[in-house]
Amino acid sequence: MEAALAEAARRFAITSDGPMAWGWQGCTLGRRAGNQWLRIASGTGTRPPRRRQGEGTAGAEKLVPADVPRPHLHGVQGWAADGHVYEAELTDCITTPVVSPHRCDIAEDPQLPEQWWADLRRAFDVLTKAPGERTTVRDRWAAMAFPHFLGVPAPETLERTTGHGDLQWANLTRHPLSILDWERWGRVPVGFDAGTLHAASLGVPAVAAKIRDVFSDVLGTDAGQAGELCALAEMLQAVARGFYLHLADALADRAEELTGTRPPGGPSPDLPPAP
Repeated sequence: MEAALAEAARRFAITSDGPMAWGWQGCTLGRRAGNQWLRIASGTGTRPPRRRQGEGTAGAEKLVPADVPRPHLHGVQGWAADGHVYEAELTDCITTPVVSPHRCDIAEDPQLPEQWWADLRRAFDVLTKAPGERTTVRDRWAAMAFPHFLGVPAPETLERTTGHGDLQWANLTRHPLSILDWERWGRVPVGFDAGTLHAASLGVPAVAAKIRDVFSDVLGTDAGQAGELCALAEMLQAVARGFYLHLADALADRAEELTGTRPPGGPSPDLPPAP
């Protein structure tokens, strides 16, 4: 990965310096390059990664309004080498620290100012009006995941809007707000983004209550509750695979509060993560 990061710097004709920042399970690696940020993601394969138009960070750069606070994209490079494929992105370097640098959830109140919450809600509203291309959290996955992880059937259809797809505390900076990691953005179930952030806040009841207040008009609807249940099912699937075990009881409690049914728990079936 370090060699691939150096190759990405060569391809962009830049010099990257500063400490390296490793991402999820070592599959991403980033480093500052002046006032820009160089990041690579890796996978297995023999061909450079190809995306459909409108997907990922490049799609967000074209389709998401500029006033949604985020690092803007300056270039993308993709290549394959030695049985691995790499995708490199060069974006603005955001110097404001993220709320939770090492995990998706929080263990204490980050004490964010009211302006931060207002900015988050405004970004959320602006984003819902953008034309999203990718479908995140497909109906087929929900139909399989709801019975196993929530103990209830999935809705016949999920009402969708445009959203970030991974709105949790590792992807949000402190004030001033910037929203990071646009890999999953697209058409998400209504309530999924707010529900994901709420699920990642259940360890701090005061913050969870703040999210329910800020997004009350979304989470209080039938469609919004269905989207929140999608977020809970996705998190409970991760729990079944050994992640976020400290949130297991709180996630199950919230799911039971919404459905009246206690999630069954147990090992994860052979389901892929929600796409």
